[in-house]
Amino acid sequence: MRTLLILLSAICMISVSSCATRVVTRPETVTVIKTRPANYKIVKVRGKRYYFWNGNHYRKTRRGYVIVKP
Repeated sequence: MRTLLILLSAICMISVSSCATRVVTRPETVTVIKTRPANYKIVKVRGKRYYFWNGNHYRKTRRGYVIVKP
């Protein structure tokens, strides 16, 4: 009886504690630029299309252009 009680309590402790955790981070403030300037360059990095101007790489989204790190 005692071994059964120890076995059941060990199973409960193992099933209750979990190593998996979920970490959700919020992105930093994102600046959306509505229109691109006239002096941009199209750059392809690993098959993806980026717009380069003002020393930054931008990606086109539905809302406009956002700064990315390619």
